[in-house]
Amino acid sequence: LFDGIYPFYPQQRKVAVFDVSTIIVIVVFLTFTCSFLFIIPGIRGRARLYWTLRVLLSLLVGVVVVAVQFTGDWEIGQVTANTSYKSFSPALVSVNIGLHIGLAGVNITLKGNPVNQVNETIDYNEHFAWSFNADYDHSYGEGLEKGLPSPILYVAEKFSRHSPCSVHRQYRIAGHYASATLWVAFCTWFISNMLFSMPVLVYGGYMLLITGAFMIFSLLSFSSVKSSLMCPIQFGTATLHVGYGGSFWLTLATGLLCFVLGTTVVSLHYFNLDLLKTFFDLREDKADECQEMAEVYVNSQFGNKEL
Repeated sequence: LFDGIYPFYPQQRKVAVFDVSTIIVIVVFLTFTCSFLFIIPGIRGRARLYWTLRVLLSLLVGVVVVAVQFTGDWEIGQVTANTSYKSFSPALVSVNIGLHIGLAGVNITLKGNPVNQVNETIDYNEHFAWSFNADYDHSYGEGLEKGLPSPILYVAEKFSRHSPCSVHRQYRIAGHYASATLWVAFCTWFISNMLFSMPVLVYGGYMLLITGAFMIFSLLSFSSVKSSLMCPIQFGTATLHVGYGGSFWLTLATGLLCFVLGTTVVSLHYFNLDLLKTFFDLREDKADECQEMAEVYVNSQFGNKEL
């Protein structure tokens, strides 16, 4: 104690699933969506519905490709257990231990059940980064110096570089390549929108297919960590099991959506080009053209002279 008060260690906290970067990405894409909704009443007829579908689907793909890189629920796990709270202390606490694995690091949550136990408030959320510009072992060492609860340090030690589990390198490399392929998918998504607006519809469909392919490649890269055996995380008789989380399945669904949209565009280009042009508001209405051509004004005086 320092003058009867526990020492305070400032620490950087990160929300398990959503952090500031994810919120910024969502706000930016919501701004684009709201801006489009303001101008959509100026589009007439069926084109209004077609424009709404195209823009909303495109923004949905874009926000997912960017946002999932900052989320922390690619793999998740949770367990309720009675375990020791501090080292060299026989006191047991009932806690919920959560594990949230992202592309750039891992979040470990510890919440008491109830929250107030052993004269303390048990509610922790600690982030340990393993990206190429971060030092996981340094973050783990800082956790030891801060005196974090034993369950958090026990789980964090499983992912350290010198752990017998040997999963640190696999997660670090898999997350790095998954993030890289997602950025490539974002670039191809942007190019597809440019091609649709030029308009070069069939090539935009091809770029959508490439976008979906790179999203699937990112999933394959991240799932490669399953090839290595994960050390069991035991808390007495309870075991913390880890499975794919929301970001993984959302990326898979969006990648399949890109495949469906790209295949539809390419198929319509070869089998029903008029319908594709109608959807992209490029079809010329022949009836209107004929009506406009019929309205011709002739100078009567000039006609009489010729006669």
